Amino acid sequence: MKIAISVPDPIFEAAERLAEQRSVPRSKIFAEALQAYLEVQGSGAITAKLNQVYEQEDSGLAADFAKAQIDSIHDETW
Repeated sequence: MKIAISVPDPIFEAAERLAEQRSVPRSKIFAEALQAYLEVQGSGAITAKLNQVYEQEDSGLAADFAKAQIDSIHDETW
């Protein structure tokens, strides 16, 4: 899909240089940048939702499981 966007000259020029260095169309640079941005925003939304859940729920390890973890480490050579 084609779109028209406005970007500041320095960003456009940097994208132009990068496209030339990588020998790819400039549109690929912008598409990759948008994809990376959306992935970061998506993971941020997931983190925010998990934080919301764990504000209400105890995420601590049960005492007997914590003890079992600690007990199992003593046999390890570090």
